[in-house]
Amino acid sequence: MKLTITDIKGAPQGELQVSFEVIENGRGTQAVHDAVVAYMAAQRSGTACTKTMGDVAGSGKKPWKQKGTGMARAGSFASPLWRGGGVTFGPKPRDFTKKINIKVRRLALRKALSERLKAGDVLVVNDIKVDAPRTKSVLAILKDLNIEGQSAIFVTESNDENLYLSARNIPKVEVTTGDLLNTYQVLRPAKLVFTKGAFEKVGNRLK
Repeated sequence: MKLTITDIKGAPQGELQVSFEVIENGRGTQAVHDAVVAYMAAQRSGTACTKTMGDVAGSGKKPWKQKGTGMARAGSFASPLWRGGGVTFGPKPRDFTKKINIKVRRLALRKALSERLKAGDVLVVNDIKVDAPRTKSVLAILKDLNIEGQSAIFVTESNDENLYLSARNIPKVEVTTGDLLNTYQVLRPAKLVFTKGAFEKVGNRLK
């Protein structure tokens, strides 16, 4: 498969051969599911915490004597049955991360990118340069590439602070590098805009 390379104005500048094998059949669908579930699980903070009966501050004194009061037996002010008492089986801090091996992650990324390539949602440009942090600069690039108003992700070969600062105020526009691109980021936006160097870097990861 070959992709047309353009400049940031959308003018053709040549072609680029996809260096990895594009998946044509249903293989990799489960890997994509596993990778996305693992990614979203890893975003959870897992900090929810409740106090059990032993954590509640208060006296250990028996509220009233066992017999003769006419009231139900009570042994602690921290009883889960009482207001201000402990919580029974409440949440505690936990780690939600799910482990998937590197071959599954690589297959998931290749499957996701293959589907986006076949759908025509991948654009490759020579380079993306923003001289200073200005939102207008990125809006102009989106307009020239005919993807204004759509969700998009810019994938660069290396970190570009000016591009990141220019794009962060635009809703549904994200910036990442070829080293960090993951399956969820490939699937989420309407369009993926790669620099030539970034696409080659991703291709090397998937060979």
